[in-house]
Amino acid sequence: MNIVSAEVVVCSPGRNFVTLLVTTDDGLVGVGDATLNGRELAVASYLQDHIAPLLVGRDAQAIEGTWQYFYRGAYWRRGPVTMAAIAAVDVALWDIKAQAAGMPLYQLLGGRSRETIRAYGHAHGRDIAELADSVRERKEQGFDAVRVQVGIPGNDPGYGISGTPGKPRYEPAIAGPRPTEERWDAGSYLRFIPKVFENIRQEFGDELDLLHDVHHRLTPIEAARLGKSLEPYHPFWLEDVTVAENQQSMRTVREHTTVPLAMGETYNSLVDYLQLIPEQLIDYVRSAVTHSGGVTGLRRILDFAAVYQIRSAAHGPTDISPIGLAASLHIDVSHHAFGIQEYMQHEETVFDVFDVGYSFDRGAFQPGERAGLGVVFDQSAAAKHPYKQAYLPVNRLRDGTVHDW
Repeated sequence: MNIVSAEVVVCSPGRNFVTLLVTTDDGLVGVGDATLNGRELAVASYLQDHIAPLLVGRDAQAIEGTWQYFYRGAYWRRGPVTMAAIAAVDVALWDIKAQAAGMPLYQLLGGRSRETIRAYGHAHGRDIAELADSVRERKEQGFDAVRVQVGIPGNDPGYGISGTPGKPRYEPAIAGPRPTEERWDAGSYLRFIPKVFENIRQEFGDELDLLHDVHHRLTPIEAARLGKSLEPYHPFWLEDVTVAENQQSMRTVREHTTVPLAMGETYNSLVDYLQLIPEQLIDYVRSAVTHSGGVTGLRRILDFAAVYQIRSAAHGPTDISPIGLAASLHIDVSHHAFGIQEYMQHEETVFDVFDVGYSFDRGAFQPGERAGLGVVFDQSAAAKHPYKQAYLPVNRLRDGTVHDW
């Protein structure tokens, strides 16, 4: 079974997505997600100009060999652009293999390890009262685990906060020629977040799992202080508490708090975890299928993590297309190291382009029983939603210094 074409499609049904379609001489079409939020065209070019010409004529069944060919053969290894491109190829080939076998992808990955896939939802508000309303909505949808983000006095508008009451913030990347800019002050944040957790716990009790994303904005000792201050409210985790590049900084955080830690959203290979996992400096791996080399790449990371009782929590907001989410779900249901799946609902227009086989109900997913990945990409519908230039925000301290976003 040989590859006869590889086509890259960039579309924007509510937000920008990069999709790879790989077609075989048997007429099977595999789909892969290559979306890199705010840098979509860089991956599209990498695929179209450098990878697609080398795919034509290759054996579509040779997934491992193809993965190594594009990872080792390019000399320039790793990095988000390279690994997102490799991920798209890898997922498309797994999709083809499972279609050819006539079974859903998770069956090729070893079958079920669990009955359902637990997910956590996103709740946000410009203040605590609005956040509580959002948490209540997530509970009504069946979530028993919720990420809570709230506006911080003096930090306007704040990470993960919609500017419109009651409307989910589907996409932090804003269309336009330049990024928007936000302001950040760690002192006001550290004083306010414990009050947020105290209020949410008082209203919703101890049974609801609460997660919080710091988004790399604290120094190690500030992150340690945050973890220690939140221990009475037993968070499910704190995510990305400090910059991801300095892995040894997590030792400082770990020494000062027992709150579980999640990291890896910006990581794109097993190499990124060579210190964090063996030293057990984190509890959850946050890498996405789309950004870490596909099904093959993420499974390698999770196999390594499982040795140290570290679990998966695949990145899954709206900058992951339904293709990337579907691939995550097939891993989630089959891999022993699964922990929880992030889920932020796509806009309805997304499903005009992506016909999905997975399902969600009462806080849990099923990957579906369609052969392959279970996602069909409608090119004619995609053509109605052309690319729109968009950037993630830039973050600055109060004095104007560019800070981690």
